[in-house]
Amino acid sequence: MRFRLATLSFSSKRVRCLLSALVVFFMLGAGAALAQTAATASTDRIAALEKSAADNATAIANAQSAGDNAWMLTSAALVLLMSGPGLALFYGGLVRKKNILGTMMQTFAMMVVITILWAFLTYSLAFAPGNAFIGGLSHTFLRGVGLAPNAGYAATIPEQTFMVYQLMFAIITPALITGAFAERMKFSAMLLFLTLWAIVVYSPMAHMVWGVGGFLNVSGGKLPCLDFAGGTVVHVTSGVSALVTALYLGKRLGYPKKAMPPHSVVLSFIGACLLWFGWFGFNAGSALASGKLATSAFVATHFGAAAAALGWMAAEWIRNGKASALGGISGAVAGLVGITPAAGFVTPMAGIWIGLLVGVFCFYMVVKVKNIFGYDDSLDAFGVHGAGGTLGAILTGLFANSGINAVYGNGPTGFFEGNHRQVLNQLGGVAIAWTLSIVGTLVLLFIVDKLVGLRVSEDDEREGLDLTQHGEEGYDWEAA
Repeated sequence: MRFRLATLSFSSKRVRCLLSALVVFFMLGAGAALAQTAATASTDRIAALEKSAADNATAIANAQSAGDNAWMLTSAALVLLMSGPGLALFYGGLVRKKNILGTMMQTFAMMVVITILWAFLTYSLAFAPGNAFIGGLSHTFLRGVGLAPNAGYAATIPEQTFMVYQLMFAIITPALITGAFAERMKFSAMLLFLTLWAIVVYSPMAHMVWGVGGFLNVSGGKLPCLDFAGGTVVHVTSGVSALVTALYLGKRLGYPKKAMPPHSVVLSFIGACLLWFGWFGFNAGSALASGKLATSAFVATHFGAAAAALGWMAAEWIRNGKASALGGISGAVAGLVGITPAAGFVTPMAGIWIGLLVGVFCFYMVVKVKNIFGYDDSLDAFGVHGAGGTLGAILTGLFANSGINAVYGNGPTGFFEGNHRQVLNQLGGVAIAWTLSIVGTLVLLFIVDKLVGLRVSEDDEREGLDLTQHGEEGYDWEAA
């Protein structure tokens, strides 16, 4: 009995030990399993957080791209609005009624012809990789211009959006020149001349200022010139070419002895207001995104236009004892021209100073200088765009502010900030634009004159361009 009890006792101890070991084993196993589960859960949470962060980053990037693209497409439409109906009405109202359709048709023709030329050739010459002065041919017929962004120009919008936005600049620039030769150039000559001009003058200038690797490009160019939205590219080239064309063609019959007042300041008034409206796409759109820089350019544009209109009207009031509607709208357009190169570089107050100076200066150019030299710049394309663009480009070098656009990193941007060399760069850019415009325009006018003749006959000029060039009239008074 004792043996059996001892054996039982021994067996109970073994059982207890075994049970204890089993308990410890299971506890360790459970602990390990729990630890593994916790580690797995932690890994899963980290992976989920990383995926959520990546998804959020993608969503933010997609939202930014969508917002930027929407703004840029809207801006492209606004710039097209500047051509037709804006410029067409503005110029159309300034000519005599026998020439309104002929004048408006010149702007419309640029909307058509330059679009096709841009697709075939000139977009490539302006923005394809090339040398410091002209782009290459890799984007002819829009090869390689797809829906993916081109990081060299705009990283958040499709390159096609960038391309079509820049197209609108290429349309309005030669259309501005038509104001200088209004009422006296053949429609066929105008088409040939401005088509060649877009290739020979506009494309190289656009590439030098805005093209990657361009000679005047603010990011790495040999002579960095600040031109946010086209002071040199658009207004200096068109305005100077306009003056050259007016001088080459000669004066209209009867000018200046015969009065040639605008036939409808009302139409010009509407056109000028449309130009002001569309100019927000012109300047603020040049930020190429819908961010703070677009806001800054938008505000500077509006203040500059208002100040210039005020300056022009004040100068006119002092001279003539009254302010005219035509003077007011001319001043506003001059201010829009002057603020164009500076819009994305200056504060609102600087925009007011630029507008005021440009408004008074352009008034003087149109009223005084034009009469002193006696040239027939029919609609003051040079007095507003050439003169205003030149002064605006120079003033940009004075007022540019790194707090608005730090194009030089931590360094100062404009003269008043301490970058005194920038004014010399601006003068260099203006000089290049003037030289290219004068030489290129003279050569092209000579060629076109020899090929098809530039000027309508005296009889056709007396009858008007509407009937002689297009076989129709802008106003049917009998039917009315």
